[in-house]
Amino acid sequence: MPANLVGVGADLVDLDRFRIVLERTPTIVARLFTDGEQAYARARRDPTERFGARFAAKEAAMKAMGVGLGDVRFRDLEVARLDSGAPRLVLHGSAAELARSQGITDWCLTLSHTDHLAQAIVVALGRAGR
Repeated sequence: MPANLVGVGADLVDLDRFRIVLERTPTIVARLFTDGEQAYARARRDPTERFGARFAAKEAAMKAMGVGLGDVRFRDLEVARLDSGAPRLVLHGSAAELARSQGITDWCLTLSHTDHLAQAIVVALGRAGR
């Protein structure tokens, strides 16, 4: 049975503003990002682009599920990488439970950034008759 569109979410992050937030509140990184995401981002001299794109993906995923900030923990949404380098969305805890309750079985994710903006688009897919 083919997958059906359940939801779509998109988000943009202003990297200059996000960099200021990260500098002023360094503890926010541990609240928002998994250990794997932190290691991946910190492999760069300036990890802001990678953190910004992952933050955008988390917000876009929430939008695709039709929920707002605070309905799931940011760390329950994780951007991992396939062996090919392509990003993929992995859900844990409350985010995984919410996705299951909505019949979401798969995700499509794309990330992009410039020097000033990071963008994510997330598509939630599910089965017919959910």
